[in-house]
Amino acid sequence: MPDIIVSPLARIAEMAVRHGCTEMISLVAKGQDFHRPGVIAQGRHLKLGMNDITFAGTGDLVAPQEEHVRQIIAFAHEWDRTRPLLVHCWMGVSRSPAAALIAALSVLPDQDDDALVKRLRQASPFATPNTRLVEIGDAVLQRNGRLTVAVRAIGRGADADGNAPFVLPLLAEGAAVAG
Repeated sequence: MPDIIVSPLARIAEMAVRHGCTEMISLVAKGQDFHRPGVIAQGRHLKLGMNDITFAGTGDLVAPQEEHVRQIIAFAHEWDRTRPLLVHCWMGVSRSPAAALIAALSVLPDQDDDALVKRLRQASPFATPNTRLVEIGDAVLQRNGRLTVAVRAIGRGADADGNAPFVLPLLAEGAAVAG
């Protein structure tokens, strides 16, 4: 089963090529422009305009919304899972790790939230998933607070320089998919 690759914007082309990604979710500020790596299929690139904030009503900044989460879920459901999914934001620390958790739970909803979040922390000591995205994802995916509690339990990640992409395994090593 392919993994989810989480990356800062500056390293998306390298990560897409290195891991053979052809699908990508971008969580960047509204209007932020960048070049989509040529190996990412244009029709399989979801670009969501949002800032890395945890509350609404901050002037021109766009807080993560339920519609953003629903788009992440829909995109993940269409992911063919033959190759890794690339998820990125500006630094690869907050929005993209949160989106990676949401995507992972949307395609494999029977997995344990705590185990998934612990895999995230093991993969990245820097990840600090955006709490607003996590809380909305928890509600939309009907996790009954389990995802939110699990993310709170790992706490804030270490300070990051925005240059630390990582691989989030969809399943624990040796785990099998039911069905």
